[in-house]
Amino acid sequence: MPNEQNTQDQLATISQAQRERLFHIDFKLYFLGSVNRTDLVSRFGIKEAAASRDLSLYKDLAPKNIEYDTKAKTYIQRDGFAPLFEYSGSQTLAALLHGFGDDFVGTQKPIVTCEAPTQLNYPNIQTLAFITRAIHNSQVLKIQYRSLSSGLSEREIVPFALIDNGLRWHVRGYDRARNRFADFVVNRIEAPQLISEEIPEEQTKAADNQWNRIVDLHIVAHPRLKHPETIELEYGMQDSALKVQTRAAVAGYVLRHWNVDCSKQHSLNGPEYHLWLQNTPTLYGVDNLQLAAGYEPEPSEIN
Repeated sequence: MPNEQNTQDQLATISQAQRERLFHIDFKLYFLGSVNRTDLVSRFGIKEAAASRDLSLYKDLAPKNIEYDTKAKTYIQRDGFAPLFEYSGSQTLAALLHGFGDDFVGTQKPIVTCEAPTQLNYPNIQTLAFITRAIHNSQVLKIQYRSLSSGLSEREIVPFALIDNGLRWHVRGYDRARNRFADFVVNRIEAPQLISEEIPEEQTKAADNQWNRIVDLHIVAHPRLKHPETIELEYGMQDSALKVQTRAAVAGYVLRHWNVDCSKQHSLNGPEYHLWLQNTPTLYGVDNLQLAAGYEPEPSEIN
């Protein structure tokens, strides 16, 4: 078998379209254990002869990964399989849940039976399109915004990033009405209008201290748990800790989403608290800590 570097060198000389088909073969073998020409024909709209060439090329690149099952008339995963490509968790789960493809043509189906928590709302697509254009083209966005504290108001914001907090989507940007950086819930935005004008540097991403500050979170199994090793295994902890780096601007979302007990003495007792933030001082100066369960600010943060 060619060594890994030689294989990667060979992949680099192959067209993007064929690499995508090789990835498809690799994915099916890895996660389903089998693949055949019909899979490639139906997914990519190629001829059977082309599908056969792709399978032969894959076998040349990774002969220990694939063999032909004459009885089932399909290619199957061999013992000792080692994936030819790298897979991210988000990419893999998205494919398993929603099906292959980024062309959005046709109906995509889950690859295996699976369920995800019901999403109660999705970003309004028309609003989202205005936001992403504003971000991409460095434009100001004039909006009508509904907040829980002040109701409907008119704002001008300078957006630069989208944030998924696990429950809803936000847009991060400079709020000209309040002269500060803030997060806006996408589905509370109405009547967006793009404004093209020069944006002062103090209203850009580079000036957002909360966005640019990186916070180190040391998360451990909650000390009250009878078998903390269960949580250590579940979260893939190293040396009994999960060390996460996140932006200060989203730290509160992360801690809330994972129900991390942020009290200094791990005092929260609800059954949802499997995790505890071991280094609570790291949160000093983070803005959105009203979302961090149990966190008690220092007196200097209150004054």
